[in-house]
Amino acid sequence: MRLVSHPVLCNYYVTYRCNATCSFCDIWERPSPYVTTENASSNISSLKRLGVKVIDFTGGEPLLHRQLDQLLRETKRQGLLTTVTSNALLYPKYAQRLRGLIDMLHFSLDSPDGDEHDKSRGVKCFDKVMESIQVAKSLGEHPDILFTVFENNIHQIERVWKEICLPNDLVLILNPVFEYNTVGSQLSPQALQKLRYWGKQRNIYLNDAFVQLRLDGGNHVENPICLAGSTTIVISPENKLVLPCYHLGLKEFPIEDNLYNLYRSDEVQKFVALEGRLPACEGCAINCYMQPSFAVEINKYWWKALPSTLKYNRLKGTWKQLF
Repeated sequence: MRLVSHPVLCNYYVTYRCNATCSFCDIWERPSPYVTTENASSNISSLKRLGVKVIDFTGGEPLLHRQLDQLLRETKRQGLLTTVTSNALLYPKYAQRLRGLIDMLHFSLDSPDGDEHDKSRGVKCFDKVMESIQVAKSLGEHPDILFTVFENNIHQIERVWKEICLPNDLVLILNPVFEYNTVGSQLSPQALQKLRYWGKQRNIYLNDAFVQLRLDGGNHVENPICLAGSTTIVISPENKLVLPCYHLGLKEFPIEDNLYNLYRSDEVQKFVALEGRLPACEGCAINCYMQPSFAVEINKYWWKALPSTLKYNRLKGTWKQLF
């Protein structure tokens, strides 16, 4: 049974540029402009009209956008939730400017060992993550640690949790790696069961539906779980609507100050109707599209996601703004 028929999330790519070169990501390889504040202001208004509740300002590295605070401020003015994930290299520089504008602030950290983390990111940023935690706390912010889980670092969850998250009262978000194009990898069933154990611990968030979907072999085109097209609006730095999702990117529509009508047009809705049914959708388990997919339709994944969703929103207090 479908609970929500409108998009709930926007993945707004403010730029594809990045100041890191992570081995499990290829976005940083793309040339890219930056979104303009004029386009963003118009699009944010349209997103609210379409029913979107959360805008994830992403990239690349979103803090490379010099006017990110203006984009966030306009989003908050419209009454929408904001989320930003950063490698933290620039956060200490811009923290004061961003204060109070990010509802869900995530710092990426994949190892408690500085050299290992820096190697995976292709740049020295571990110390900046540690510094950013203290800067954010001093400003009254409540950042999370986003830990992308691989086979070779799952054993380090305990150290990150005990040495970094618990002493600083931070939520540890476990983000199972996903595979797309020629990057990423898959987790073994044994690793997935370990994640389920950690997801039950204090101050740790893991969407258990992510685990179940992987155990089930990902999305299946004959009975798709992915509802990316109807739950998530993807906007590129070139001010284009990307369908059916960023990772496939089969079609881009110029927005031209008309996002509301464009999204509702017959041409776009034809693509939306293909969500989860395209050949490339078989086996997909990309977290950023599955999370909203699990939230709008009652099925076994909705029930799997519910406890962890309630847990995170209780910890962060964001549930009050979703209703």
